[in-house]
Amino acid sequence: MLQVKDTLRSTVNLTFDGRVVKVYHGPDAPIRFEHEVRVLQLLEERGCPFVPRLLDADPVQRKIITTNCGSRVERIDDARLAEIFGELEAFGVRHEDVNLRNVTYRQSDGRFCLIDFEYATILPSP
Repeated sequence: MLQVKDTLRSTVNLTFDGRVVKVYHGPDAPIRFEHEVRVLQLLEERGCPFVPRLLDADPVQRKIITTNCGSRVERIDDARLAEIFGELEAFGVRHEDVNLRNVTYRQSDGRFCLIDFEYATILPSP
C-alpha cells in the first residue's frame, strides 16, 4: 500500500488494486467515521457520480474502504472550485470544507470528484 495521507485525524492508503483505505484517529474518530459512512451511503443512494463509492466500513477499526476517484488536483480557479462543490448540493449534501485538497480528477471520464466527507452537512429534504 502507498500512504497518501497521515495526520492526527486520519491515515489514508492507496492499495495496489486502486482502493482507498482510510483509518480515523483522535478522540472524535468514531463520530467522524460514522458520519462519513452515512454521507457516502446517502450520496450513493442518490446517484451522485463524482464521489467515492463505499466498499466496506469497519466500525471496530474505524476504517473505510472506497473506490478511488482519481488523483489530487494541483490547481483550479476559484469559480470552478465553487461550481464543483455547489454541484454536490443538488444531491442533498454540503461539503463544508471547500478546499482544493478535497478535489480529485478522474482521468477515465475527465471528471472532477470530491472526497473527505467527515464534516459534510446532510441538507434537509425539500
